[in-house]
Parts: sequence; C-alpha cells; structure tokens
Amino acid sequence: MKSYRRILLKLSGESLGGEKGFGFDSISIDLIVDQILKIKNLGIEIAIVIGGGNFFRGAKNSSFSIDRVAADKIGMLATVMNGLYLKELLKSKGISADLMSGLSVPEVSNDFSKEIALEKLRNGEILIFGGGTGNPFFSTDTASALRALEIEADIVIKGTKVDGVYDSDPMLNKSAKMYDHLTYSSVLEKKLLVMDAAAIALCRENRMPISVINITKSGALLSFLQGKSVGTLVEEK
Repeated sequence: MKSYRRILLKLSGESLGGEKGFGFDSISIDLIVDQILKIKNLGIEIAIVIGGGNFFRGAKNSSFSIDRVAADKIGMLATVMNGLYLKELLKSKGISADLMSGLSVPEVSNDFSKEIALEKLRNGEILIFGGGTGNPFFSTDTASALRALEIEADIVIKGTKVDGVYDSDPMLNKSAKMYDHLTYSSVLEKKLLVMDAAAIALCRENRMPISVINITKSGALLSFLQGKSVGTLVEEK
C-alpha cells in the first residue's frame, strides 16, 4: 500500500457551494471539513489549493466584456475569500490552519513562502493556498501542481463532484466508462478533463501523481489514503 506523508488537496470553489455551486453551503462544507479532519488524524500533512468558482468563473462566463487580466485577478481574490473562510472554519474546530496567497493581500493572508510553508506543515498546521499562482493566465489547476512541487507533496488529490475520470461526461452519458488508472500522456491525448494541460504537463515532467476522487462522497478521501481503490489515479506506469 502506498503511504502518503504530505498531500496537496485541490478543491473547486463550486464544491463549497453545494448543489447550486454558488456561495457557501454549510452541509457541503461540513462534509469536506469532516474528511479533512479524519485524514489529519492519520498524521498526514495537508495543504489545500482552493478555487473561486462559487463566486466568479472568469471573463468567459461573464455577461459583459472584461479584460482577461482583470478577470483573473477577480478570480484570484475569490480564492482568497474561500481560503479565509475555510481557515477560520478549521480554527473554530480547534485545528491550527493558515492561509497563504500567491496574490499579495496582506490584510487577510500571508504571502507564499516555501520555507515557511514547509515549517508550518511539519508542525501540523493545515495550509490553505489562495490567490492562484499570483499571475494571470494560470488556472488553480496549475497553481495546485506548482504548490505541490514546491512543498514536496507526495500527490495531488483533486476533489470533484464525480467518482473519477470518465471517457465522457457521466452526467450526460449513463454508459460513460470510468478509468481506474491513466498515464499523463493518455490524459493529454484523449483530452480528458482531469486538470488543464499546463498542470498535467508540469506533473508529468516532475512525476507528480494525481488522484481524482469524489470529495462530496463521505469517506472517499479517507478510503483512498488508506489504500483502497477509489477514483482515478494518474501516473506513469
């Protein structure tokens, strides 16, 4: 059984918004937090990259024309809001947590520092990374891959609303086939919606495995980290 010492958990903003995918849904968030606390009790060091889609989906989804750079900065700020909310929620449960941002927002978060991040993780703090990479034109998928490499994580775990990676949209096609294992190359060749191409390429170059699981299913994250066959694993065979 593969043992994971330190993980990078990628959460979409929509996962905090429940069925509507907007704002904060207490039931959905409590489910996610409960899973995080259970894996912390295993002694696993946890870092989280969070998206901002429950507030802002970017220029392409806006009803009006907006500059791409400005839109990306709005999206980064949305991830900081989510990160701050999650940090305070964890602290309210007695869990030591901190928020670091790639976009400098000194009033609400610390700027990202690899050295400080590693020290906090070793001391048992849960780290939340907001603000993406701090640069426009990069998604939170890419930020997840980058932060995972910087903090020397063992794996990137992408929490989604489906059980893994499918050959077609399981919401539209009931016969969609779920993959248990994939290689980075096959993800790119088949244009599967695991993470964006830049994130996949970065993980492939550095042999960083990716797991895709259903974060809305109670116990799925814990089961995966306990060695059970859950979701889809992307790595070189």
